[in-house]
Amino acid sequence: MNILLHICCAPCTIFPLEDIRKEGHKAAGFFYNPNIHPYSEYIRRRDAVEKFAIETALNVIVSDYDVEKYFEFVIYNEAPKKRCAVCWWLRLERAALFAKENGFDAFTTTLLGSPYQDNETLKRIGEDVAEKAGIKFYYKDFRPGFSKARETAKSKGMYLQNYCGCIFSEMEKLEKKGSGKR
Repeated sequence: MNILLHICCAPCTIFPLEDIRKEGHKAAGFFYNPNIHPYSEYIRRRDAVEKFAIETALNVIVSDYDVEKYFEFVIYNEAPKKRCAVCWWLRLERAALFAKENGFDAFTTTLLGSPYQDNETLKRIGEDVAEKAGIKFYYKDFRPGFSKARETAKSKGMYLQNYCGCIFSEMEKLEKKGSGKR
């Protein structure tokens, strides 16, 4: 099967890519993350993905930043449970449409490898957008490989971010540390 792998960041790509290839599938990457803020953070993550792609012979398509679209989607949905689902929908829908338009058999996402994301909601969203786009959603729980992938990323000196990417998650991280008091 030829699978389009939506990529959130380089470290989270390590295990899903290995697993997909180990199962005999072909894969290409799709970096679409208009949620990442600030733009300098987006560039750091994009550059890390591009470097990883070269190292692993992974063809990666970098889609537009489209931050305006992200804010259109999350406005009035800023609460964590709402905004995350809306953000995942936006990104997975773009991946599904790209996969369908470019002859892939299926698509999936590296977000399924994070213990910090709601795997069941991601699965439901992936299946919903897949049905609407007319393509298969390749679901697999990639979380078992998370810790090993993080260690691999550290050993390679890969950029490891410390928040999901959106302005809201950055603010929550800083508030938790006590340095972002309102």
